[in-house]
Amino acid sequence: MTRILVVEDDWAILHGLKDNLEQDSHEVLTATDGETGHALIQSEKLDLVILDLMLPKLSGYEICRKVRSDGLSVPIIMLTARGEEADRVLGLDLGADDYITKPFSIRELLARVRALLRRSEPKPTQLEKLQFGDVVLDFQRFEASKGDNKLTMTRKEFGVIQLLAAREGKVVSRAELLAEVWGHDHYPTTRTVDNHVASLRSKLEDNPSTPIHLITVRGIGYRFVL
Repeated sequence: MTRILVVEDDWAILHGLKDNLEQDSHEVLTATDGETGHALIQSEKLDLVILDLMLPKLSGYEICRKVRSDGLSVPIIMLTARGEEADRVLGLDLGADDYITKPFSIRELLARVRALLRRSEPKPTQLEKLQFGDVVLDFQRFEASKGDNKLTMTRKEFGVIQLLAAREGKVVSRAELLAEVWGHDHYPTTRTVDNHVASLRSKLEDNPSTPIHLITVRGIGYRFVL
């Protein structure tokens, strides 16, 4: 699960962001002033920072400068009520990766978070073939078999199992599966992911009702285990 720090002194915005990010399967840390935020960036393992520009004790500009001077590469999205080009340019020049101007759409911010996380994440090696138990999957030819039986699988099913297997042992959220396999332009629901995993279990697991390879992580997503 990705860990995101939100540094924002407006309690309504802070808790709105926290609630929505947690619903989008992220772990969220918070700070209401710049000094606390900077300390958390230094001490915690973070995947992304959402940083307000105008903060008590230490501004977002100063935090960006310090973070990059320390050699930290954590992605930063800057929040600002200022719309002037010079402010945006300064924030980007100091090391912010993206910015969004208040008031903002929460859907747009979440989409920017997901896009930035995808760009900053090391890409797993693309699996060409996978074998476990008596199952053999060929992702180049889109061929599948279990024992002596050939399986009929959709390309989306191949995409789901390929992504899960590439991150073997790690939890992959429903939101990540939707973004990587379906893409944001198609707007499927998390139920779509659940239906595809259920279909994969019926084809690949010896006992679909008690799966040992496609494991549900309640409230988050799925994990593939060899």
